[in-house]
Parts: sequence; C-alpha cells; structure tokens
Amino acid sequence: MKVRTSLVIISSLAVVFSCNSQPSEIRSNNKNITYELLVDGLDNPWGMTFLPNGDMLVTEKKGEIRIIRDGELLETPVQGVPAVYDHGQGGLLDIEIHPDFSQNRWLYLCYSSTDGDGSGGNTTVARFSYDNNRLDNKKVLYKARPNTTKGQHFGSRLEFDKQGFLYFSVGDRGNRDINPQDITRDGGKIYRIMDDGSIPSDNPFVNESGAKKAIFSYGHRNPQGLAMDPKSGKIWSHEHGPKGGDEVNLIEAGKNYGWPIISYGVNYSGTSFAEGTERPGMEQPVVYWVPSIAPCGLTFVQGDKYPGWEGDLIVGSLKFSYLVHATVQGDQITNQERIAKGIGRVRNVEQGPDGYLYVGIEGKGIYRLVPK
Repeated sequence: MKVRTSLVIISSLAVVFSCNSQPSEIRSNNKNITYELLVDGLDNPWGMTFLPNGDMLVTEKKGEIRIIRDGELLETPVQGVPAVYDHGQGGLLDIEIHPDFSQNRWLYLCYSSTDGDGSGGNTTVARFSYDNNRLDNKKVLYKARPNTTKGQHFGSRLEFDKQGFLYFSVGDRGNRDINPQDITRDGGKIYRIMDDGSIPSDNPFVNESGAKKAIFSYGHRNPQGLAMDPKSGKIWSHEHGPKGGDEVNLIEAGKNYGWPIISYGVNYSGTSFAEGTERPGMEQPVVYWVPSIAPCGLTFVQGDKYPGWEGDLIVGSLKFSYLVHATVQGDQITNQERIAKGIGRVRNVEQGPDGYLYVGIEGKGIYRLVPK
C-alpha cells in the first residue's frame, strides 16, 4: 500500500500531514489571480471542450450543448443531442473530443439515460460525429447497469490518454455497500475503453470470470474529476467523500481505492461506517479533505500563461466557491492554495487552447482566470 500526503482542512485552517513532516499552513492567495465573466446565461455548465476552430462547447445538465464563439454565447444550441435522464445529479454531463478530431470529427458525451432494463437510469458513454453544429451517427460505447431511480452518484468525467484510450467514471449510484467493491457490477469504478468502445486487451480484469471487462480501477464513491498528466501520461482523479473524505487519487490498473471499506469521512449524521482509514491491498489517496470541499472539475496547467504553475493541478470546489491550486511534484502534491475565492459553485475547469483557464459556475456562466 502506498503512503501518500494527506490534506485535512480543520475549520478555517488548512494543514498538510505526511509521514516525514510537521503540519504546515496552506495559504489562501487571491493576490496573483483574478477572474472575469466570459458569458452568462448558463444554468449548470457541467462539461467543456474546445474545437480546433476556437469554439467552446458547454454541456448544460438539463440536456443542451451550448456554443461559445468569439466570446459570445450563441442562441441556438447544438442539434441532435440525445435525450437524457435529468434526475437528481444525473443529466447531460461531460463532453470530450477525440484527439484526432480534425480528421474524424468524433465527439464523446457522458450522460444519464433510461436505455436498457429497469426503471430510472444510469450512466452512458456515446460517440457522435460533429459537423455544422449538429451531432449525428450516435454509437453507444458503454451503458452502466442496472438502471435505478436513485438520483445520486452518476459520476462522470471523460479523459483520453496519450495512447488514445478513453477513461470514464461512474459513481456508486447510491449503492455503496454492493457496487464499488464488486467487479461484476457497474458503479464505483473508473473504466478504460478504446475509442470505438472495444475493450483493451491489457485491461486488468479481461480474464476474470464475470467481471466487467472495461473496469480499470474500483472502490470509488463519486469521481467527478479526471485529468491526464501531460508529462507522465498518468491519469489522476478526484472524488466526493461523504461528510469529509474527499480524495485526489492517482489511478492505476486494477487497484482498489477502498470505498466504502476505508474512508476519511463519516456519514452525514456524523456516525462512522468505514472499517478504518487504511487496509492492506487498498490505495491511500494522494490527498484528502476534511471537511469536504465537494471537488468538481480537474485539470493540469500547461504553458506559461500562469508563471510557475506549469504541471500543477487545478481543482474546483462546489461547496466553498473557490479553486485549489495544487503543486505537483512527480506523484505527490506538495502544496496547495485557495484561489479565486468567491467565484461561485465550481462545476468544471478546463484550459483553453489560448492558455487561459476557464471555469464553469452554476447559475452564472463561464469565467476566465486572469493572472495579474
């Protein structure tokens, strides 16, 4: 089991604990960064992606894809968007273009749908062709089962790696005692597939009888952040804990991340449920937060637009309306600071081709982070 740095926030004081150091304060820093509204008129901008022509596509949870062109929100949304199961935390979630989008025009969506047996819905990943502001040629690549009317923990994020594999996350769907630790069931997992939905031959459970062959890692609660380190090619994730225990994890093939057997969180009532915070064969988080910050949106900073930040992580906080700038050294997070305090409930953060960081804020719109 790997030993990694853990972060605990106690009241207004944030401290870092590791096995070799004393607690040290995490700084709040709004001095070197400001933010400006790019477009308003969006309700719940869940996912963002950028096209080669400069357009930004933004998913609205209710089931629309909006187009931002030259800093303006177009009135007409993208046509051909599939029907979504807009229920609880479900709806139209993440959006991603293929690494070779300029040649194949493939666009990927993650959303909740009622397809398949049973009442309710579950998380779906589908591929489309995109031209002239329209989606066509829908191909469902993966549908989590079974459907359920529970409204929580759909996940889900999409991320390609350097080899062209597509990763996506599905939350435990409110069934924590069964789904996350059972590799024959969907839910509480991070998955890896080919760009056409086929299963990579070296996925960790392809030879396990009864296993869901697309599973890459398991023991997750509700991962709403996925990002590839552009230097190492490794996949990082963050996930919501219950009351405390939000985590950032480095995702590795076949690993068990412990939910709900181990956790740094407790039930919302304050009672405990986990067997502890560590167990052999289960991974420790890179960092964790107590109390919860409700992390949503995750990206690595590239380029020199933000001096000294290249290679670092940016994490959104739904609960506290700020961003976390996390300094990354190898597989460790060595320092964190709060930035853009008061920006609003952060749903996503992405870096655009112009080098700026763009932030989706519930009930407000899209903001751009500007270094002073």
